[in-house]
Amino acid sequence: MDVTEWIGAAEAAQRLGIKPASLYSYVSRGVLSPRRGSDGRISLFDAADIDDLARRGRPRRAPGGAELVIESELTDISDDRLRFRGHDAIALATSRSFEDVAGLLWTGSFGDAAVSGRWQATAEAVAAGTAAQSALPPGTYPLERLQVIVPAVAATDRLRLHLDRPAVIAAARGLIAGMVDCLPAAGPDAGEPADDSIAGRLAVKLCLRPPYAGLIGALRSALVMLADHELAASTLAARVAASVRADPYAVVGAGLGAMSGALHGGAALGAEVMLESASGPADAPRVVGELLRRGERIPGLGHFVYQTGDPRAVLLLDLIRAAAPESGRLAVAEAVLAEARRRALPAPNIEFGLAVLSTVAGMIPGSGEAVFAVARTAGWLAHALEEYDRATPIRPRGVYTGPPAVS
Repeated sequence: MDVTEWIGAAEAAQRLGIKPASLYSYVSRGVLSPRRGSDGRISLFDAADIDDLARRGRPRRAPGGAELVIESELTDISDDRLRFRGHDAIALATSRSFEDVAGLLWTGSFGDAAVSGRWQATAEAVAAGTAAQSALPPGTYPLERLQVIVPAVAATDRLRLHLDRPAVIAAARGLIAGMVDCLPAAGPDAGEPADDSIAGRLAVKLCLRPPYAGLIGALRSALVMLADHELAASTLAARVAASVRADPYAVVGAGLGAMSGALHGGAALGAEVMLESASGPADAPRVVGELLRRGERIPGLGHFVYQTGDPRAVLLLDLIRAAAPESGRLAVAEAVLAEARRRALPAPNIEFGLAVLSTVAGMIPGSGEAVFAVARTAGWLAHALEEYDRATPIRPRGVYTGPPAVS
């Protein structure tokens, strides 16, 4: 008769060549079924199961897999293509306005009356948001200003906890408009908006000089492509907040906090700094080489989701090339990409495209993050609308790996 050999967690992890935390993640995923003590805590593992797993190799997630799966009708990323409610996002970026695409995400169709017309915040909201961000020191990045503007605008909306769909969409329109209109103008030479669109109004807040019409078009396309990206970290944070009935402004605040990380929307700032540090195209090998010598990643290259290259970056860079082919800053970006290809580094992602747009259009530092934040607000609020229609908070469970209970 076979006798089961039971081993402790430390020995099981050692046999598998993994950390104890990884061992417990295998338990949470159902890969291993340990024996539990009378207190319900994991106690021992079957040595035969551990040895069998060691022979088969560590279990791997399917590409794009995740521990937490949330059903959504909004965005599909498959076959290295991005779709919003079934519509190809790259095609939308050259045929629809940001407002159109936000409406698609919020309502499921184009041309809904709830999103038509000029998007505008109330005078009270603009006054509060403008005053709040104007108290920040000179040189504050636009994203940091937006993180102050949003709660200031929220304080003026006394009905912000009214979470019916029409009310949330109305708040979303006003909030995005307020985020843009409360930002200070980039400088005295920025000029007037080319039109009343969010893209046109955002351009004069970020560009030190009036940009070419083609670059405003590139900005509009960037806003469209960045409107949503499935369950990115910031979107998950926003959905969790919405699932417990946080108001739309708090949802956006949660998203802004998560996207500011260097591994998310903050990567655009790193790419801007890299491009600006090169004096000209011939300086690109030095800039890339110094980053690699310091053991740093090249910001704006590679993407966790796209295996053959970020299609958003491909389109945005093509639009910039068409709008400003003689730009010296574009030449620097092309030299950086050439050096990256020479060194077999990953392809550029959308954050690199934002950095190129920022430098070529003469935007203030940190503008790429601001474009990302304004665009993704549409997606965060679309995900919030889905959560408001549900009745169950998002509450993942943890697998405890600390010391045993003290009696």
